Amino acid sequence: MKETLQIVALFLAFFGAVTAFISLHHHTWKVSTDYGNVIITSNIFENLWMSCAEDSTGIYDCWYFSSLLALPGFVQACRALMITSIVLGMFGLIFTLVGMQCSKIGGENYIVKGRIAVLGGVFFILQGLSTMIAVSWYAFNITQEFFDPLYPGTKFEIGDGLYIGWCSATLALISGCCLLCVCGNDSKEERMSYPFQSQRRGTPYTTSVISQQPNHYGRNAYV
Repeated sequence: MKETLQIVALFLAFFGAVTAFISLHHHTWKVSTDYGNVIITSNIFENLWMSCAEDSTGIYDCWYFSSLLALPGFVQACRALMITSIVLGMFGLIFTLVGMQCSKIGGENYIVKGRIAVLGGVFFILQGLSTMIAVSWYAFNITQEFFDPLYPGTKFEIGDGLYIGWCSATLALISGCCLLCVCGNDSKEERMSYPFQSQRRGTPYTTSVISQQPNHYGRNAYV
C-alpha cells in the first residue's frame, strides 16, 4: 500500500511538473475582455514573455517584450517563481525516484531512501507553493485592473494559462504531502526497528545477549 502511494505521488508530481512547463509557455495568461465593448476588432492576449493580437479572421501576431527591466515588477517576479518551480520539480522527481522503496537506485538502505523521498516531497511542496504564488499574484493584478473604474488601459480577464498553473500547483502539493506522510512514517518505523533488524542480520544486540544468558544460580544462592 505504501509503495502504491509512492508511485501515485510520483505520477502526480510528474504531471504537476509537465503542466507547470505548459503553463509557463501558454500564450493566454490574460485575455482582453469583451465586457463593455460594442465593436470588437481584435483580441489581445499575453503571458509572461509576449503579447499577441488576433484579428476577426483568427490570424494572430505575437511579439516578445523588448526589455525585462521595463516590465512591471510582478511580471518579473512571476517569471522567476515559475522558473524556480520547474527546477524544484525536477529535483523533486530525481530525489523521489532514488528514495522510492520499489526503486533499486541508491541501494537498499531503506532508512536513507526514506529520508531522500521525504526531501523529494519537500521539493514538490515548494514547487506547488511557487506556482501557486505566481499564478495567484498574476490573477490578482488582472482582477484589480478589471474592477478599477479609473484604469485607462485595456482590461483583461483570466486566461487558460493561469488555470493550468493552478492545476499544476494542486498536483504538486498533493504529491508532496503524500510523500511526507508515507515516507516520514516509514522512516520512523524503520529507525525504531533497526536494532532488531541488526540482530537478525548477525549484529549482536547487548540487551538481547544479556537476556539470553542462562541462569546457573538457584533460589538458595540468594538466601
